[in-house]
Amino acid sequence: MTAEDQEPQAMSSELHSMLQRQMMDVIAVHAFYVRESTGKEALDPRVLEVIAAVPRHDYVPLEVASFAYADQPLPIGCDKTISQPFMIALMTDLLDVGPDHTVLEIGTGLGYHASILAALARHVYSIEIIEELHTEAKRRLGVHGLSNITLKRANGEHGWPEYGPFDRILVCAASELMLPALIRQLKPGGKMIVPTGLPDSQVLLLAEKDENGRLRTKEILPVRFALMETDASD
Repeated sequence: MTAEDQEPQAMSSELHSMLQRQMMDVIAVHAFYVRESTGKEALDPRVLEVIAAVPRHDYVPLEVASFAYADQPLPIGCDKTISQPFMIALMTDLLDVGPDHTVLEIGTGLGYHASILAALARHVYSIEIIEELHTEAKRRLGVHGLSNITLKRANGEHGWPEYGPFDRILVCAASELMLPALIRQLKPGGKMIVPTGLPDSQVLLLAEKDENGRLRTKEILPVRFALMETDASD
């Protein structure tokens, strides 16, 4: 399956509203279920409001659009997936994005998470290594007229130093270790969310850089993400 020539999907407002409500209910239940790991019983209302407003079905291929609001990962082409809604909500909540923040996202996919971040941040810089996904994300985000997102096709492990340092960094693919370039591009006082570890022992990591440049990390909960690809020619 490829992402080419997949238009954002038409869906009645009634069906969209019903599926969104169901998805948000599941996110709330899931957040409560893992409260001991995350340290919170509910997610930030600002994050939930944005997720409830973004049409997830516009950021998945036609073949899986009917499952867009189920709390599960879905294939988006090129052997890649979009994360389940709860994981996207949790990562966004932990990132704690403010309206004056610039955010670096590694792994654009088809643009769903970038569109959520763009509603919370001043500007989002998003990198995708796969040309087909990068092109398709640009088109889908363009349909929604999102002007505070800048996309690039490149190797995400190098970050985007031309626009750094960043207030927040979100990594949507796993790396065995923290990536030095991304640590350097995180502002003092900044936060980064990244899945780390081997495929069978990954954890979601929250990294915070203090005002003196020291990095503190906290393991949130076990996860399973595809490993980051690093073979793009920049």
